[in-house]
Amino acid sequence: MTDISPPERLQKLLARAGLGSRREIETWIAAGEITVNGQPATLGTRASLNDRIKRKGRLLQLNRAHPQAPRVLIYHKPEGEVSTRRDPEGRPSVFRALPKGRWIGVGRLDVNTLGLLLFTNDGELAHRLMHPSSQLEREYAVRVRGELSEEQRAGLLKGVMLDDGEARFARVDAVAGGEGSNHWYHVVLREGRKREVRRLWEAVGLTVSRLIRVRYGNVKLPRGLRAGRWQELGEAQLRGLYESAGLDFSTLETERPARPRRPASGGKQTPRRRS
Repeated sequence: MTDISPPERLQKLLARAGLGSRREIETWIAAGEITVNGQPATLGTRASLNDRIKRKGRLLQLNRAHPQAPRVLIYHKPEGEVSTRRDPEGRPSVFRALPKGRWIGVGRLDVNTLGLLLFTNDGELAHRLMHPSSQLEREYAVRVRGELSEEQRAGLLKGVMLDDGEARFARVDAVAGGEGSNHWYHVVLREGRKREVRRLWEAVGLTVSRLIRVRYGNVKLPRGLRAGRWQELGEAQLRGLYESAGLDFSTLETERPARPRRPASGGKQTPRRRS
């Protein structure tokens, strides 16, 4: 007997199958790369697991019989790595450090920024986490040259006009540390525009000399996770992340994949980067 799958927006169907984020898949559709049952797809096309969906003439395997269990990785990005899969300048990619699988990055960090990156095999989750309507907090530790005045701090909280519109921090807190003219702060954003943290500080006349993302939503960068290594979220934290994104975790296939063996030290499995 053939399973009947209800039709839904094509980009949502493919995102849930882990083929990419909704935004990425929409670019494929707009470029004419996707067909459904031999017909060119549009952004309004609806499809199901029972349809023959191809990209650039190649049939996509949507794994209708055994949906993949949702997975999320925390990766501690070092400086010098790019957040894209390939780089025209030949710089190393964060993707080369991840375990085998079809991973979708949740946002990006520029090459000089380090800290927490999330990766998932669920494109719908990635889409929800990155969408501006989610208002999920991103927290950064920032070292700047110079000291922030109360007037500058008030401006950063009220809003600063950048070349792509007004932006602001939801919170700016001074923290201990720093030497000489360097001072550390923790700042919180509820959106993720390109180089937004650096541009906000530059707008009030201060230059960022070190930038580390330490939290995304309810997920914090683990203290013991070294740069260039990854760690997988456990089920309780994964459930919380889905709930923060407005998704029902209980409706998903929750059979967890086999865990890699823990090293002798008993710590999390966090493989070294391949050279």
